[in-house]
Amino acid sequence: MKEIETRIIDIDVQEIRQKLVNLNVVKVKQENQINNIYDFSDKRLLSNKGYARIRTVSDELTNSTIHYITTKKLISQEKYKVMDEHESEIKDEVAARGIFESLGLSLVQSIKKYRESYRYKNTLIEIDINEKEFCPFPYIEIEGDDEDEILEVITLLGYTIEDTTSETIYEILKSKNKEFGL
Repeated sequence: MKEIETRIIDIDVQEIRQKLVNLNVVKVKQENQINNIYDFSDKRLLSNKGYARIRTVSDELTNSTIHYITTKKLISQEKYKVMDEHESEIKDEVAARGIFESLGLSLVQSIKKYRESYRYKNTLIEIDINEKEFCPFPYIEIEGDDEDEILEVITLLGYTIEDTTSETIYEILKSKNKEFGL
């Protein structure tokens, strides 16, 4: 599956929520996530802007817990970030971990975040608030499969394409650290 997405960083969460209420969009997710990122010891996946992941989702809307196994690989980073993504819901997180480890992958990072997702037509608008140690600022991801609709959402939220970035979260954090001399 091809995923097209862009980010707007350093958002005012309450302002975005109010804009989404005004647009009458439907909240489709309200969840806490644990994203366990796996790679080989030489970091070849992350070095090539990809990764393997096991995600545990505690869904506050349905009061349920779901696990996913995912691989992602960056295809393009021009106007939008385009990823080749393969994801499946799994029943057994421990078995998934065993599969990754038997392939030679090991846990590189565990990232916790809160996510709210809203659907506008066929596009998702996701407010992400990560643990401060990983990412100290909230952002939104806008993702779908229609570039025109993504641009429509950007505009409806009061932004322009110039306000967005196709950078990965790791690239954003790296440039932010340079900005602050860290």
